[in-house]
Amino acid sequence: MNAVSMDELARVRAEADCLYTAAEVEAAVDRMALDITAKLADRNPLMLATMTGGMVMASLLLPRLEFPLELDYLHLTRYGGNTSGGGIRWIKEPPPGVAGRCVLLVDDLLDYGLTLEAAVAGCRACGAEQVLTAVLVMKEIADRPGLARTDFHALVTPDRYLFGYGMDYKHYWRNGGGIFAVKGR
Repeated sequence: MNAVSMDELARVRAEADCLYTAAEVEAAVDRMALDITAKLADRNPLMLATMTGGMVMASLLLPRLEFPLELDYLHLTRYGGNTSGGGIRWIKEPPPGVAGRCVLLVDDLLDYGLTLEAAVAGCRACGAEQVLTAVLVMKEIADRPGLARTDFHALVTPDRYLFGYGMDYKHYWRNGGGIFAVKGR
């Protein structure tokens, strides 16, 4: 894990551009929850939160999805606290309960799509009948090397380094009260 000083964290937050306020995020999640409900209310889905970034998005969605569903999680990483990605590393693979189920994978963002693509493939390899994806933010990236797009997304941003609402800057600022872009990135 990279060492990061409190001064750096304060500077990053102070200089960041706020792309979406908390109120804008909440309204976008409301709209996305309606879309998910329309598609999955009668499917008995298994929602899988991707750790760690997907925790916040899953917690935002759960009370807005007023139909029966089960919740579990999986954990894989490409960043490991760095600000650029590496190889995929599984920490907790999909649970056995995905077999024969409609799975809703929930994550914080779709950037290059490699992590989410690996999560989808992992669920399919475990026998999921259908795998749908939902993210808070989809970055505007023309030629993604991984998963091209998600089934559901709340917001769209430019291709910048983001933090807040589950997205982090070197393991910090997942708790940011909006979606912020690091200055110059």
